[in-house]
Amino acid sequence: MNYEPYVEKWSAEIIEVTIGATSQDGGTRSKVLKVGGAKTLPFLNFEGGSSNKPAVVAEVVDYLPEELWPIFYENLKDIVSDPIKWIKEVEKLQPDAICIRLLSCHPDIKNNSVDYIKSFIPEVLKTTSLPLIILGCEHIERDTEILPVVCELTKGEKILVGMAVKENYKTISLSAFACGHSVIAQTPLDINLAKQLNILINDAGVPLDRIVMHHTTGGLGYGFEYCYSIMERCRLAGLQGDSVMATPIINLVGEETWKTKEAKATVEEEPLWGNDTIKRGIMWETTTAFGYLQAGSDIVVLVHPESIKNVKSFLSQT
Repeated sequence: MNYEPYVEKWSAEIIEVTIGATSQDGGTRSKVLKVGGAKTLPFLNFEGGSSNKPAVVAEVVDYLPEELWPIFYENLKDIVSDPIKWIKEVEKLQPDAICIRLLSCHPDIKNNSVDYIKSFIPEVLKTTSLPLIILGCEHIERDTEILPVVCELTKGEKILVGMAVKENYKTISLSAFACGHSVIAQTPLDINLAKQLNILINDAGVPLDRIVMHHTTGGLGYGFEYCYSIMERCRLAGLQGDSVMATPIINLVGEETWKTKEAKATVEEEPLWGNDTIKRGIMWETTTAFGYLQAGSDIVVLVHPESIKNVKSFLSQT
């Protein structure tokens, strides 16, 4: 008697979002990144799998005060102090895309203005040909000011822009859509709030295939199980036919991971954790990424080069 594995049947699939435009599409990117397209739960390829593998993205911050540096930055001081040089270095890791975070524009950091954006973004476009994700500075008023300018400067490149939140979603999402881009909808970790913001952005005129969800998640050990369960519920809802919840999911894994005590505590602070703090941080970042991929993440944004290599290696075997 032949064994026939049970195959779950789903009524819908996750919406596919395109990031990047080549010269054929009016852009200057060297390739196009497609995310989403899952027909079943993650890595259950025998049930139909996905049109696209999850994307591994390298993050570059345009400026980060030294007091906020992850511990491994000390070994890369010359690189991380120059975002253009940093972009060139992460390109060597062959990520699927590069994520640029414009933290220098935050009023409490460097308070860089629109004039800075007008000089920096064209330099980024000249430096890398990879698809781009461009994030603001996590300050609602300043993001509302700078992100429409980012959208205009990158018109035709089909970038992914973030974050659109409840307070500024109309300005940012419509600016992105008008320039041919897609937008990240960010909400606290609540399935109802995520759905509500997707509906608001969609009602404003942005199609669902231009929206990516971001739940404000933490690193491994910091409410990880709760993060996982909410993401999984979103994915299940999308596969069961709720089109508003069928948008891809992005996770800023590196940004969150290296803030945690487990990733930065010294041997003096935690003698039982060993003295290789950087190795511990890489393991923390890698493991967090693996967990979110299992929960349905379509894009994981990572910081450490070894973490990027680890996750790329894992996905190559799926």
